[in-house]
Amino acid sequence: MSEAVAVAVAERFRELYGADPDGVWAAPGRVNLIGEHTDYNDGFVMPFALPHVAVAAVARRADGVLRLHSADIEGGVVELRLDELAPQSDRNWTAYPAGVVWALRDAGHDVTGADVHLTSSVPTGAGLSSSAALEVVVALALNDLYALDLEGRQLARLCQRAENVYVGAPTGIMDQTASACCETGHALFLDTRDLSQRQIPFDLAAEGMRLLVVDTRVKHAHSDGEYGKRRAGCEKGAALLGVDALRDVPFDGLAAALERLADEEEVRRLVRHVVTEDERVERVVSLLEEGDTRAIGPVLTEGHASLRDDFRISCPELDLVVDTALSAGALGARMTGGGFGGSAIVLAQAADVDTLTKAVEEAFAAAGFTAPRVFEAVPSAGARRIS
Repeated sequence: MSEAVAVAVAERFRELYGADPDGVWAAPGRVNLIGEHTDYNDGFVMPFALPHVAVAAVARRADGVLRLHSADIEGGVVELRLDELAPQSDRNWTAYPAGVVWALRDAGHDVTGADVHLTSSVPTGAGLSSSAALEVVVALALNDLYALDLEGRQLARLCQRAENVYVGAPTGIMDQTASACCETGHALFLDTRDLSQRQIPFDLAAEGMRLLVVDTRVKHAHSDGEYGKRRAGCEKGAALLGVDALRDVPFDGLAAALERLADEEEVRRLVRHVVTEDERVERVVSLLEEGDTRAIGPVLTEGHASLRDDFRISCPELDLVVDTALSAGALGARMTGGGFGGSAIVLAQAADVDTLTKAVEEAFAAAGFTAPRVFEAVPSAGARRIS
């Protein structure tokens, strides 16, 4: 991210609040390479950070007041009292940063207020974790300013609690951990049960490959009912199988588990996706560590079929991206993110990027869909202070 962005954000902070910020921080959105809807099942995921970031200029306050402003949303400064923050009391964008302050204070951290100015280049509603980036950048800023000494994984947990309890969206831990903990040139192999993690080298450019993100422009919202229904179905499946989470159903025991769920067809589908998706994550990790990056393409495509047919969270636009890209020579493709819209990823040879992009754009035009946004995903740095 350019120094000019940090300077511009600090200047706007001064215009809004009449003083300099105490610092400027950035936190990225993310793409999930593989491992979808496994995080709230205590399973495995493999995201990496995007160069697209939420940026926050922040200053401490000592009077119990939180003032928030976004360059990306119409309206002035929103002023809130810390002692009046309450879960699910706010249905606006301010719920995300306010929820972080609430979660920190609820955990016993002595945060006494802040002035915050935010801007973000993470596309909203595209399945790229724009809300997690917003949460993590505020959490990191307050962690630094109040000397809380919390590690990235601890900040991620607090941000997840903010989104689950304060905002009311039943998301897993992956998005916040990716934003807080990813490293440049790597994908993050994360065990969401204990938050143990390994940085897996993922330098596609060095191998003549690229990973494209295709934002379908179809908006989704995690706090609507469908995401919650899938999560509840997974929890039901775990209860019926007598395990703590679907992570505990072994891949080689899947057939037996599905037989036990013979009278629960919808739950069977959810269980099958989660168990096979965990296995796909482990397969991708092995292939990358063996240096066989091309071979992950078919695994990504398998993941899309599972999300489409078993989890049933794809949509015509996402399916069109995947089918068109594969027909045009992609090595693999799948939807990424929570589903019901958002983005797909396409693994391709570098020489094929222009051809694939054109094919997808033409397919969308022929179908009468809104033109997609296509860009390259480059594994980038996690949350950090920039000034």
